[in-house]
Amino acid sequence: MQIKPSASIRQNYNEIADLCRATGEPVYLTKNGEGDLVVMDIEAFTRREKMLKLREELLAVEEGRLAGRTGTTPDELNSYLDNIIDEVEHGKETKTNTIRCSLRNGISFYTKSRIGRYTSTT
Repeated sequence: MQIKPSASIRQNYNEIADLCRATGEPVYLTKNGEGDLVVMDIEAFTRREKMLKLREELLAVEEGRLAGRTGTTPDELNSYLDNIIDEVEHGKETKTNTIRCSLRNGISFYTKSRIGRYTSTT
């Protein structure tokens, strides 16, 4: 963990940016000796955001499982996706081409391909 005074970002921006990229860790900036800001590399931030989103989704699935909710069977999912494909092929628009489905074994994402079939992007 790197801690720097906030004035250092004005004086040494490139050094702090290089430090963030090299370590992949955030740099904590202080103001008057107290924590003020956190600066991090955009790739590390994006990775962290994806990880948090995945954890949130997994927690939602686990909470549902503990509450007794069952997921969607592959046959139910296939039927649902076929209905959406039929709607699209006959001129009706759907709100999205990516569908999040809670299967019994976790969350899967299905994305519509150019030929009208959905493929798993888990």
